[in-house]
This record gives sequence, structure tokens and C-alpha cells, in this order.
Amino acid sequence: MYGFQDLLQFTFAGITSGAIYALIALGFCVVHNTIGIVNFAQVDFVSLGGMFLFSGLFWSGLPMVAALPCAVAAVTVVGIVVERLGVRPSRSQNHLVLIFLTIGISIILRGGMKLIWGKNRMAVPSLAGDEPLRIAGAAILPQAVAILVITAVAIGLLVFFFHGTRLGLAMRAVASNPTAASVVGLSVGRVKAASFALAGGLGGLAGVLVTPITTLSYDVGVLLGLKGFAAAILGGFGSFPGAVIGGVMLGLLESLSAGYWSSAYKDVAAFVVLLLVLFVRPKGLLGK
Repeated sequence: MYGFQDLLQFTFAGITSGAIYALIALGFCVVHNTIGIVNFAQVDFVSLGGMFLFSGLFWSGLPMVAALPCAVAAVTVVGIVVERLGVRPSRSQNHLVLIFLTIGISIILRGGMKLIWGKNRMAVPSLAGDEPLRIAGAAILPQAVAILVITAVAIGLLVFFFHGTRLGLAMRAVASNPTAASVVGLSVGRVKAASFALAGGLGGLAGVLVTPITTLSYDVGVLLGLKGFAAAILGGFGSFPGAVIGGVMLGLLESLSAGYWSSAYKDVAAFVVLLLVLFVRPKGLLGK
């Protein structure tokens, strides 16, 4: 029999995973809203975040407080490079062609990570201490608290960026009507590069946050990225609030199904519920 303490424990775990999925889902939504495509290189931005964090800690000898923002910044730069050298030169603006192009870029990024960091599993230390905190009898690791706090701050900064900065307002304008935005003088190319940069930063942040609680490898972002993609679909692809809600819901579904059913089927349960939601509401919970 499971009691309230166990339910609370499963809930903490689900919200922690959901925060990671939400960050990845937001990265998908940023590029989709600006360019209208699904950027499958997003899954590798997650892996790169962990890889750059590992390099900063063990190759450069940086402390965690410096290695983390440096890793996120490095993936942000990779996002810009992907847009400038991988997507922008395409002679076709067909969305399907561009989607397949991001799949090819994803394969290239994964191959590059395999060459640079190898195929061996790696690990990095926790962002905070290892002594669990007790809340109503349930244990929560400081790493989980750090994930929730940093994710909440990142979402708050994202809201401010889109509503309180010129570049953020320009991105919203291009997302709404790229032709009209171009006519009034907005640099659509700059906005597209900024969308990939922001997607890279969000993916890199998800990578550095999840790496201390999982093993690190060149393909660790694939499954996490697919779950982030599922969270974006569940919430309504392109909806930022939907991405956050979808991520948290997916994390809770996984955790509760693992706790009350079996950990072997947690992925299955989450995606089955996702399919059921889409059968009833194909555009997702908050999709328009």
C-alpha cells in the first residue's frame, strides 16, 4: 500500500523531470513559432549542454558556478552556427525540406560529439549537496530543488524577453507575420538566428541540469528530446504555456506510473496518455 508520503515523493520526482521536459519543449516552440519547422537538432543541444559542462569541469578546471553558464553559452553559439551554416544557406524554404535538414544536422552533431568526447558514459557532480531535504516525510535532493528554481527563473526571464525587449518583440512579430515584419524593416534573418540561439540556450540549460542525475553520453539527449517534443505536442505545439504544462504533466505521468505500476512501462504510459489526448484534441491542450 502506498501512502501520502509516497505520493508526495512521486510528485516531486515527476515535477523535476517535467521541468526538464518543459525547457526542451520551449526550445522546440521557439524555432517553430519563428520559422514554422520542427528543429530536431534540439535533442542534440541537450547532449551538448552536458558535454560542455563536463569539459568545463574536468578539462578546463572551472568551478560549477562558472562551468554551468559557460556550457549554456557554448550551446547558444552552436545554435547560431546551426542556423547560419546549416539552415539559412538552404535554397529551399519548404518546411518539410528544412525539417529533414535539421535531422541531418542532428546526425552530424551526434557524430561530432562521438569523435570529441567518445562513446563512454561519463558523470558530473551535483549542482548542490547530496543530503536530501525532508518535506512531509518525503525526500527531495538539493539537485531537484536547483532544477526547479533555475527552471522557474529561466521561464521568468523568457517571459520578460518576449514582452520587454526589442528582440523579443521582433521575434513575436516575425512569428505572427514574417512578411509584414520584413516590410516594416525587421531583420528576419537576425530573428531566425536569435530563435536558434534561444533554442540552443534552453536545450543546453536542460542538459546541464539533468546531467548530474543521469549518465552522460553523446546520445543522452535523444530520449529526453523526444519527451520534450511530446510535451510540446501535448501542451499545444507552439504554445509556451502549453509547453510548460505539457512538460510537467508528462513528468508526473511518468513518475506516477512508475511508482504505482512499473518503472518498465513509465515511457509507455506517458505516451499512451499523450495519444489519447491527441485523439480527443489533436491540437493539444492549449493549441489554437
